[in-house]
Amino acid sequence: MLDSFYIDLAVNEAWKYWGLTYPNPPVGGLLLDRSGKIVSISAHQRAGSPHSEVLLFQNAFWKLTKDREILNLSDSQDIHNFLYENHKGIFKDFTLYTTLEPCNHFGKTPPCSLLIRNLSIKRVVVGTLDTNPTASGGVQYLQSSGIEVDILNSPKAKYLVEPFEKWSKGRFIFFKYAQRLDGSIDGGTISSLESRKYIHSIRDRIDLMVIGGETVRTDRPTLDSRLVGGSAPDILIYSRYREFDKTIPLFSVPDRNVYIDSSLEKIENYRFIMVEGGYNLLQAILEYIDWVMVIISPTLSTSSTIHNLNIQFQIIHHLQIGEDIILWLRKKSPSTN
Repeated sequence: MLDSFYIDLAVNEAWKYWGLTYPNPPVGGLLLDRSGKIVSISAHQRAGSPHSEVLLFQNAFWKLTKDREILNLSDSQDIHNFLYENHKGIFKDFTLYTTLEPCNHFGKTPPCSLLIRNLSIKRVVVGTLDTNPTASGGVQYLQSSGIEVDILNSPKAKYLVEPFEKWSKGRFIFFKYAQRLDGSIDGGTISSLESRKYIHSIRDRIDLMVIGGETVRTDRPTLDSRLVGGSAPDILIYSRYREFDKTIPLFSVPDRNVYIDSSLEKIENYRFIMVEGGYNLLQAILEYIDWVMVIISPTLSTSSTIHNLNIQFQIIHHLQIGEDIILWLRKKSPSTN
């Protein structure tokens, strides 16, 4: 029960960076000292940056030694080298929790399995195994090094990896919309500034954004990542009518492709896809959607049109950002009804 509790804490930390680690999966971790006290908790934040295990040890080293030099390091190899040269056995017999099997290969960053072994960790608890043949093998390596390893096969940890597994083999599509407490989605801006910044940070990572033609004509959006200074994804306007006012801001954003089409064939060329719209668009393309992200604002509307949809979902995770609640949902399969 304690193992599941600590893995859940690591899962919650990883969800804060959902989508931002693309094309890597989000991974969270937690480090316990010999007495069972939490020393550090962290998560992988962006592809190419230090993995969660490296950040765990970086933060823990500073807390245990008060040596701020390690906090000045941002390159994963530099952090590895610093820890190798300066750890002096302070992590001996610690327990590490990680939502995903530690990587076991040299990629953009060195293998976390090697770091864990060299720092004399006693036990590693893994939420779920890595299905990527390039990075997997960490558990076997750690066990062969004399480290106790327990695999929980946590459903919550597996949800974190599901988008990665889908876009690695083809594509992952999620539908995002914002609503008030009464279910209304019309009448202008709904979500808070904090939520909009979060969505902009995800737009910075996706390959393609799909939006309905009527929404484009009505809202005249830009659909970029300006709130976080990020890049703008390509746009597919899903519409039967191809004529649009080209002064609508989304058409003038540089370094992007804008497609207008009555089919979804363009999604075949992209891996990480976000759809923004209302209930009608969701119902129209539901068969293509893997997950749904709902931003719920703690407000009500007195002049709104409520749509009835008979779709059943299971809640994967929820997160509070500012005043809003974000829900991640997936369609229920027959076995979960």
